[in-house]
Amino acid sequence: MARILIVEDNELNLRLATDLLEVRGHLIDAATTAAECRQRLQPSDAPLPEVVLMDVRLPDGDGETLLQEIRASTRLRSLCVLAITAQAMQGDRERLLAAGFDGYLSKPLDTRRFGAEVESYLKG
Repeated sequence: MARILIVEDNELNLRLATDLLEVRGHLIDAATTAAECRQRLQPSDAPLPEVVLMDVRLPDGDGETLLQEIRASTRLRSLCVLAITAQAMQGDRERLLAAGFDGYLSKPLDTRRFGAEVESYLKG
């Protein structure tokens, strides 16, 4: 069982990802905006998620900028952050990995593989 933060503004995508991970026994927290994500990661006494699934396009910012903020934080920089995006053009995966994401998952989510893909990034 892992703590996973999903940052996704599309309600259907958020529900699908949540359901696919909860059925595998994971604890899910959700944020629908970059500001909400910051709030979820802010409290210094709160346990950090083991993985953050981050939509690259959010209504109040973009995932790449939010990732830069996370990497700049001493407390948060080692978080495993996966990009989840519909940006599936040639070079997008490489660009997002070069920006510092630990992994890349494309939308639409493959319901048969999604849970195992996320779990492959869980620590130890």
